[in-house]
Amino acid sequence: MKEVEVMGVRVEMPTNKPIVLLRERGGERYVPIWIGAPEATAIAYAQQEIAPPRPMTHDLLVNVITGLGHTLSSVVITKMEENIFYAELVMDGEQRISSRSSDAIAIALRAHVSIYVDDQVLDAVGVAVPVEEEDEVERFREFLDHVSADDFVIDPDDPDSAPGNPAAGPGQP
Repeated sequence: MKEVEVMGVRVEMPTNKPIVLLRERGGERYVPIWIGAPEATAIAYAQQEIAPPRPMTHDLLVNVITGLGHTLSSVVITKMEENIFYAELVMDGEQRISSRSSDAIAIALRAHVSIYVDDQVLDAVGVAVPVEEEDEVERFREFLDHVSADDFVIDPDDPDSAPGNPAAGPGQP
């Protein structure tokens, strides 16, 4: 069993279906799980720590668990059959309660407990993305977020004015 972290909720194009993306901690595999729109919203709210004025269903369940004197220990994505992921809520370290994976993830985020994926599931559906490649993509995204047209002004007579030359500075010929 491997611990994973929730990278976020994305929308798959062109189907417009939400996906929650889990990443193996200390590894390079990702697990995409297609989920419903309400669950996508619940997961996104939990990640952004948005507190609704009244408890939503996942908040209510966490409140009931703690109100009854129990502790949610962790969440485990246990299997995948016919493209459906199955999960369990692990209560008090040993009691397991069956759950939909999307609900289990939303609850885990609210309760601040670890999420695990069974090794067989991770081996079957995990998509490897090498860390170097991921870092490269992230650096490129950051570059795009902070770049402007002025950064690409080039003086043909000055080789130091090429984009990416730190000596030139933004928009400097």
